[in-house]
Amino acid sequence: MSKTTFGPQTLLYPMPALIIGANVDGKPNFMTAAWAGIANAEPPMISVAIRQVRHTLKGIRQNMTFSVNMPSTDMVTETDYCGITPGIQADKAKDCNFEVFYGKLETVPLVEQCPVNLECKVEHMLELGSHILVIGKIEETYVSDSCLTGGRPDVSKIKPLVFTMSPASQYQSLGEVIGKAFSIGKELRAKK
Repeated sequence: MSKTTFGPQTLLYPMPALIIGANVDGKPNFMTAAWAGIANAEPPMISVAIRQVRHTLKGIRQNMTFSVNMPSTDMVTETDYCGITPGIQADKAKDCNFEVFYGKLETVPLVEQCPVNLECKVEHMLELGSHILVIGKIEETYVSDSCLTGGRPDVSKIKPLVFTMSPASQYQSLGEVIGKAFSIGKELRAKK
C-alpha cells in the first residue's frame, strides 16, 4: 500500500460540529467548534480548543463557565452562522432564533433547540499556541425528551452534525451502522 505524507496535520474524522455558549459581558454568545472531545470519565469532563481571538473565549474567562450544545442536522444553517459570524458584531441568539435557557449554573447559556446540552465549569485552560484548550467539568446534561428511547439518549433521534475539513469543508450526518460496539471484535477472538 502506498501512502502520501502531509506533515503534521489535524486530520481526525469525524469531528463534532458543536455550538459553544458563554455569557460575554452579561449577554449570551455562541460560537461553533469542531475541535472538541471527551476528556475524562470521573468526574465527567470535556475539552474544547478555541482560538484565542474568539469573543466567546472572553465570556468563558469572565465566568469560568460555558455550554456545549450539540445541534441536530436540521440546525446546519445556524451552526455554520455561529462559526462564520463574529460575536462582537452580532447577537447570534437573536439572529438564529435560539431559545436560550439557564440551568444549574447561572452564567451558562444553553440552546433549547439543540437536542443535547452540557453545562460546564472550567477546570483548566491550557495555552497551546493558536488555541486555548478549555477543559470543562460537566455539571449537568440536558437531553430533549423527543430524543430518548427507553429513557436513554438515542443517537438516531439526536441526529448529530459532524464536520469534515478541506477539501470538502462540509457538514454531514452520521452514516450507516456497520457493526455492534464491544461485540463485532469478538469475531477475531473466535478465529484464535
